[in-house]
Amino acid sequence: MVYIIDYGAGNISSIKNMLKKIGADSIITSIPAEIAEAKKIILPGVGSFDTGMKLLKDRGWIEMLNYKVLKDKISVLGVCLGVQLMCKQSEEGQLKGLGWIDADVIRFKPEKATEPIRVPHMGWNSVKQLRDVALLKLHEEHRFYFVHAFHLDNVPEENKWLQTHYGYNFISGIQKENIYGVQFHPEKSHKYGMELYKNFAALK
Repeated sequence: MVYIIDYGAGNISSIKNMLKKIGADSIITSIPAEIAEAKKIILPGVGSFDTGMKLLKDRGWIEMLNYKVLKDKISVLGVCLGVQLMCKQSEEGQLKGLGWIDADVIRFKPEKATEPIRVPHMGWNSVKQLRDVALLKLHEEHRFYFVHAFHLDNVPEENKWLQTHYGYNFISGIQKENIYGVQFHPEKSHKYGMELYKNFAALK
């Protein structure tokens, strides 16, 4: 069973539909106590960093999430804003993130791009796997759907998983022990997203 965290800022119905397509059981929950026995959770998210962190705090999620992820070491997948909330902080706001990953979140810098870019980054883009992680087997080009104006920065080398080029290279996927995160939307990425969610659901 995969628990999808509903804290008021996620694309949760699309994720549940994708999990259903691949035959994975899932439940959407807005009650922190309901994940007490969970083995896998997805932390989705759309919108701004501070809004996401405020909603997690106001709805009582932070203590339970920290316990399950950092103490119980259950598998967690952060999606879009969800992976950004796993970091220390963001240029987008003033609140501190969950701090599970020792990284920051910054806005795209068009002045650093080697070609003109528009912000936000929207549409399909390919990913390069920097190291082997169980969620993807890149035997062919993998393309995913992105919608974001901010991306991860200062990611520790050992936590870098996926890289994408949009004006310049940025980290689009991270992994640290039981913690996984992707900047793109697997639930909008057809067969490639199905593969990623299927592998996540199959984690032991």
